[in-house]
Amino acid sequence: MSDDESSPAHATSTAATGGPQAAANGRAARQAGLREHNLSLTLQHVLDAAGPVSRANIAAATGLARATVSGLVDLLIEANLVRELDLEPHGARGAGRPGVPLAPARGTIAGIGMEVNVDYLGVRAVDLAGTVLHESVEFGDFRNSDPAAVLDRLARLAGVAIAALSADGVRIAGTALALPGLVDRVTGPLRVAPNLGWRDVDVVGRMIAHPVLEAFAPHLANEANLAARAESHARRGGGRPSFVYVSGEVGIGGAIVIDGEIFAGRHGWSGEIGHLIVDPFGARGPGRGSLEHFAGQDALMVGAGLDPSLPIARLVEAAATDDPAALGSLRAGARALGIALANVVNIVDVGEVVLGGAFAPLFPYLRDTVSEELERGVIFAPWSPLRVGVAVAGEYPAMTGAALVVLRTVVADPGGWMPGEQP
Repeated sequence: MSDDESSPAHATSTAATGGPQAAANGRAARQAGLREHNLSLTLQHVLDAAGPVSRANIAAATGLARATVSGLVDLLIEANLVRELDLEPHGARGAGRPGVPLAPARGTIAGIGMEVNVDYLGVRAVDLAGTVLHESVEFGDFRNSDPAAVLDRLARLAGVAIAALSADGVRIAGTALALPGLVDRVTGPLRVAPNLGWRDVDVVGRMIAHPVLEAFAPHLANEANLAARAESHARRGGGRPSFVYVSGEVGIGGAIVIDGEIFAGRHGWSGEIGHLIVDPFGARGPGRGSLEHFAGQDALMVGAGLDPSLPIARLVEAAATDDPAALGSLRAGARALGIALANVVNIVDVGEVVLGGAFAPLFPYLRDTVSEELERGVIFAPWSPLRVGVAVAGEYPAMTGAALVVLRTVVADPGGWMPGEQP
């Protein structure tokens, strides 16, 4: 993970950079702390691979000697961070001893990702292999809600998850919390979450007031950044992707991913795409021309003549029956979305935009109009056409991204998880 994705007030420096520098450049460390660096490098290679890898694969990718890799892998297996599989990665056998495929361990260590959104709360525990070990989601309307009451409710959900995992012998690496607003990564608080009606809330202080979370103070991060982290991880088989991610909810969040890493800006506040002004002096009046006012979930539902409290599936159903109001609302929203994204792409120079959240089920009705606006508005489009893709990270990606951020702390310090060590 990157230091821009969580608050350093509650994150270690190694966790904040996604592991030691050796792991960042993909080559073996040649300095003090060699074993610790190379343990991290080896574990990261196993976890980031799209499929099983062998010791020889790791040696070739990192520049470490095969004997060194073998010793490091043995330590990681002993710590239940890596497991050996029975079959070779691709079922191929060459001359000599066949390589034993390696994969992340299952059900041994979990990161707990939590989320507060406008219409739901959730907790998801994910292990090193990406398996969801526990999940709980509660729906509600949290607009203009009481932060203390909502966070207490979330803490109870997290407490149930921690108790269940601990009873099953799963070690907890920590927790992270996705929030739909500006999280101050320097001092820790949630500065503002407009659609929740929250401002300057000490989220961590409230969460750790619950005894079960006292030892698991959550890292805080913006929900769109964490969803983009999950999306980047899901796309890792194709290399280190670069894209603009847009999360469509009641509010619209965004994130910029460059070579697989989140670019979050000086304060961690970049990617607030929903607040881009796309029509400053239009019919909605000054200050009402932001992207959220045209393409947010409520705006799309109201434009289609639907109650905004209904699930987005109702809008999908209306569009599927060629309802004129639904299709018109989606075209207007897609046009605003395409204009906003063209401005972003002109600045950051990426080749793809990814539509997630509520935009994912609406993708077939948004794609063409968004593509047209990108083609019209992006100056380099004639030479490098923009791709418009749909998110592949699955449902509740911010919770997954939060859990992945926590698991990066294990990658940064696998030695702390060796037998006899206290994480």
